[in-house]
Amino acid sequence: MSTDFQQAREALGDRLRELRHSCPEGRLTGAQLAERLHWPHSKISKLENGRQTATADDLRAWAEATSQPEAAGELTSRVAALESQVRSWRRQLASGHRAVQDTHNAEHVRTSVFHVWQGAMVVGQLQTADYARHIFEHYATLHESPRDTEEAVRARMQRQEGLYKTGKKYRILMWEAALHALVCPPSVLAAQLDRLAGVIGLDTVELGIVPFSAPLKIPPANGFWVLDERIAIVEDWHAELWLDDAQSITTYMKVWSTLQKSAVYGSKAQNVINGARRALNAH
Repeated sequence: MSTDFQQAREALGDRLRELRHSCPEGRLTGAQLAERLHWPHSKISKLENGRQTATADDLRAWAEATSQPEAAGELTSRVAALESQVRSWRRQLASGHRAVQDTHNAEHVRTSVFHVWQGAMVVGQLQTADYARHIFEHYATLHESPRDTEEAVRARMQRQEGLYKTGKKYRILMWEAALHALVCPPSVLAAQLDRLAGVIGLDTVELGIVPFSAPLKIPPANGFWVLDERIAIVEDWHAELWLDDAQSITTYMKVWSTLQKSAVYGSKAQNVINGARRALNAH
């Protein structure tokens, strides 16, 4: 969880405590407020100390219970800002993967320059439909989310139209491990590797591969996208982080630049892809 997110959650907790203390009928104790709300006392403590994220319903109930219903709008605005930064997969995938893909598609349409790192699998922008299908199925199983796989695949493939649009630039880095990960049947991975080889040379794409043999100045970690250096979208198991503060953008650009120093391009990248293809054929 990002420091900025936790600080914002603690600030919201401070505001909730302030409302409890300033109740027009007199200052409420935590136990008294819990009794009014029919909540366990521990929930009051967790919310006020930033150890739990309040829902919009929690905040409206808090404002009513402290006899300050006019504060509800301010409180729900604060939690909406929190949720826009840390977007849990549980919430995002409540109706399946298609909605998430549509959100990303909208961001991609208005972005010109993409800086991308992915160490575990092929970047979505370069995936074949069959490869993407297996990725969506795996994540639907993990998060126990509705399976709208075909709709999600179509949305992801639609996003790839940007690869052929003048004015777009995709500066993509992948670790060699992504070329070997059997997240799909070998035949699907073979076609995916052929697809990657065909991308090299596109005017809009700079595809760098970080070979296993390359010295690394930073450990390969979570995948991320930086869009026009205005927002960083970071992938984690529990959530996506959408970060738009200058410090976070600077950090992820520094990570990208550091990893980029270990990458190979052009014919050297092609050789790494070909090596993965040969290794796959040996299975």
